[in-house]
Amino acid sequence: MRWATALSIWALSVSLVSIHGAQAAGKTEVMPMVKSAPRAVVIEAIGNEPDLRKQLRTKNGVTELGATRVPFSQAPAGSYGFIAPQPLGMALVTQSPDLVLERSAPAPNAFEIHKLSDGSGLVVGFIEKALIAQVTPENRPHHVRVALGSNRSDKTPYIAAVPLIKLMVDRMPVRLEPRNAESPVVLEMDLQGTANRKSVPGIQ
Repeated sequence: MRWATALSIWALSVSLVSIHGAQAAGKTEVMPMVKSAPRAVVIEAIGNEPDLRKQLRTKNGVTELGATRVPFSQAPAGSYGFIAPQPLGMALVTQSPDLVLERSAPAPNAFEIHKLSDGSGLVVGFIEKALIAQVTPENRPHHVRVALGSNRSDKTPYIAAVPLIKLMVDRMPVRLEPRNAESPVVLEMDLQGTANRKSVPGIQ
């Protein structure tokens, strides 16, 4: 009788340990993965625009979109596309939940968008040398005003990719040559120290 009682207690203990372990494992599996906001990426080298874009794409691990036109939220992770300045500006100013990307640049002054492997988004542009130290994570203040050019110029020769989730934009892109529809544009924005946009393309 005592032996049977002891055996029952042992079996119950084993069952409880197994159930507890399964529950713990279940919690580990269903816990949502917390994404940290991506960092700004800068190529600290001067070159021609196509080469700089290629270097940045390689560094960010992105390849050309397969579809001709697709919303950012449906674009595959690890891809890049383009968006014209006005739609991008409108989406950022209104904090639109999505962007429509095109495989080929719809205009010479289109902005390039990278969708990283974790699904987060970066907008690509060109900055002046003085901004490099300010946009890099280890040196960036709480927030910094950034003028991001759509194309390389003598004034903005360095290519950079800044996280959409950290951008606060209150104005539309401005053409450097107002009468030229294909003129390079500049998009002014605040690059925040933390992610604080209410809705961000590609962040599920």
